[in-house]
Amino acid sequence: MSGSNLLVIFTGSIAAYKACDVVSRLVQRGHKVRCVATPSALHFIGPATLEGLTGSLVLSDTFASGAALDHIALTRWADAVLVCPATANTLNRFAAGLADDLAGALFLAHDRAKPWLAAPAMNPAMWSHPATVAAVEKLRGWGLRFIGPVSGPTACGETGEGRMAEPATIVTAVEAALVRSERKLRVLVTAGGTAEPIDGVRVLTNTSTGATGAMIATRLARAGHEVVLLRAQNALAADGPCREETFVTFAQLDAALRRLLAEESFDAVIHAAAVSDYSIDMVVMAEGGPAASGAPAGKIASGGAPLLRLRPNPRLVDGLRGLSGTPFTLVAFKLTHGAEAGPAGEAVRRLFDHSGADFVVHNDLSARRADGTFPADILRPDGTVAVHCVDRTTLATELVGLIERSTSTINR
Repeated sequence: MSGSNLLVIFTGSIAAYKACDVVSRLVQRGHKVRCVATPSALHFIGPATLEGLTGSLVLSDTFASGAALDHIALTRWADAVLVCPATANTLNRFAAGLADDLAGALFLAHDRAKPWLAAPAMNPAMWSHPATVAAVEKLRGWGLRFIGPVSGPTACGETGEGRMAEPATIVTAVEAALVRSERKLRVLVTAGGTAEPIDGVRVLTNTSTGATGAMIATRLARAGHEVVLLRAQNALAADGPCREETFVTFAQLDAALRRLLAEESFDAVIHAAAVSDYSIDMVVMAEGGPAASGAPAGKIASGGAPLLRLRPNPRLVDGLRGLSGTPFTLVAFKLTHGAEAGPAGEAVRRLFDHSGADFVVHNDLSARRADGTFPADILRPDGTVAVHCVDRTTLATELVGLIERSTSTINR
C-alpha cells in the first residue's frame, strides 16, 4: 500500500483548501501523487500550491500540447483515483457520461478494477437535490466509492449534510481502498429466488431479483477474485468476469450446492439466494377431483380452485459447512418485514445458531425506498453490527473487505 500511485482530481469548491491537506498527508505517507484540476478548481487553488505539494506538474487542459493521451495514461498509472473536493456539477457530469473536460475523460477511461473515490463538498440543498441523489445512486452502482459528505456548517453559512469529510478520514478511506487480499480468493455466491412449480406453467416464487448477489459477485470479481455465481434462471447476471450457473427450483439449487462444495474448494460462501421455505407436495383439484402428488405436468384448467398442500424445505444454509471438505467463511442473509428490533435480533441470533455463519446480513423489507434500495446491517455472531450499509452497493463493497480480512485467518 505504501508507495501507491494516486491521482487526485480537484474540482471547483471552497473545500479545495482542505483537499490540499489531503494531498500533503498522502505524500507524507509515502504515496506518489499527481493532481488534475478543473478550470473551476483553479479559481480556488493555484497550480503552484499543488506542484509544491506533489513535485509534479498540475494537469488541467485536455488539449494541452503533449497531453492528448493523458486521460488514458494517467488512469493506467494510478492505483486509485480520488476526486476531492467533488462538486455537484462534477458528480452529475460523471453520471451523464460527459467527457468534454479532462476529469470526465479520466472517469470514462478509468480501469474499473481499480478504486475510484469521491469526497463530495457542496451546499446541503445541492447534495439533497433529486438530480444529485440520482447521480450518486448511479455512480455507486458503477462502483464509485463515496467518502462523506458529513453534516455540519458549510462555507455558505448554512448547516447540514454536504460538508466535506475531514482530511484524516479521507486519507484513511483511500488507504483502505488500496488494501487488496494477499491472495486470489475463490468465492461462491448464490442469488435470486427459487420457483416451485404448481403445474406446467405456474410457479410459487418470491420477489427476489438477485440484484444484491449479482453486485456482490461483480465487486469480488473486480477485486481480482475468482467467483462462481449460482443464480436463479431469471435473476440478474453479474457485470464482471464470473463463472455462472443457474437454477430454478429448490431441488436444483440444493443439488448444485452439493456438487460445487463437494467437488471444488472455496474460501468463502455468500448465500444471498432467496430460498423457498416450501415446495408443492400435492395439488388437490376442486370439487372432489383427483389429487396429484407434486405438480401436474400439464396446465390446471382456469376457473378451478385447486388446493395446494405444501411441504417444508430444509434450510440449505444449515448444511453448507458439512458439504465441503475445507473450511470457509460463511455469510448468511436474513430478511424481515416490519420487524421491531427485538424480534429481528432474535431471528438473526437463531440464524447464527443453526447455520454457524461468520456474518449475517440483515435487512427489513419495510425500509425499502421508492427506488428499490434499502439499508442493511452486517452482523457478527455476538450480535454487534460490523458495518451499517446504506444500500446494496455499499453492502457489496463492505462484504468484499470483510471476506478478504476474515479468510486470512483461516488455515487452508
